Amino acid sequence: QVQLAESGGGLVQPGGSLTLSCAASGSGFIFYGMGWYRQAPGKQRELVASIRSTSTTYYGDSVKGRFTISRDTAKNTVYLQMNSLKPEDTAVYSCNLVTPTNAYWGQGTQVTVSS
Repeated sequence: QVQLAESGGGLVQPGGSLTLSCAASGSGFIFYGMGWYRQAPGKQRELVASIRSTSTTYYGDSVKGRFTISRDTAKNTVYLQMNSLKPEDTAVYSCNLVTPTNAYWGQGTQVTVSS
């Protein structure tokens, strides 16, 4: 069984920064990739950024140049560094771990960008 623990959300002013973490625990899983998704009230969930086992990364157009996804293999943790935050970045952010046989979701963490 794989579990994901997210942390790092909170309230930040426009222009500020936050770093989200998603730590995977469990045994015997093979990391294929992980994505950070977000969902704002009344909107569809969208993929913000992802990273594969090859370290290939993807960023949504709305966050390119502002967000950075990275991975600490030893800690089984993926980070999402978010800079120059905007009010429209306000959402619940969730991580999704993909293995060759399954996919797992974290519980979500709220990010609110407001003055």
